[in-house]
Amino acid sequence: MIGKRVEDSRVILSLVMLPQDANPAGLVHGGVIMKQIDNAAGVVATKHTRTVCVTASIDRLDFYNPVQVGNLVTFQASLNLVGKTSMEVGVRVETEDLLTGKKTHTASAYLTFVALGPNFKPVEVPPLILETDAEKRRDREARKRREIRLAEKKKEKLCQEDANRCGCE
Repeated sequence: MIGKRVEDSRVILSLVMLPQDANPAGLVHGGVIMKQIDNAAGVVATKHTRTVCVTASIDRLDFYNPVQVGNLVTFQASLNLVGKTSMEVGVRVETEDLLTGKKTHTASAYLTFVALGPNFKPVEVPPLILETDAEKRRDREARKRREIRLAEKKKEKLCQEDANRCGCE
């Protein structure tokens, strides 16, 4: 299978936040931001694989600053790591006050997607070609996160099989 460059699937999506996006406090719902993070990451995964891709997990989602109605929110998403059938996509969210031009780092997230074939079973994905030092660093960091995710998944499976192994009794 021929590898693909990070740049080939990178996306940048921008949206103006509207009143229907706000919560009772007048700030944009975190869920609105979460949905767009998932959307941007899903586009990256699909562009890389050219197959149907589904969200397997959201490893991290950290909100740093609130978003106001009227702000332009930009979602920058790219692949960090590609495994056999899964991929980690990183998404950086920035908010711009259109009246002042001030930009703020709003949120960051890491999501894992799985590529599916016609029978909705996981299929192999193209390898990732890492070209820059930043891409290589993000790949190394993603591999560490993957190890942690897999260990947590194994622990959760044991807990499901035997509640005495959970530490939550």
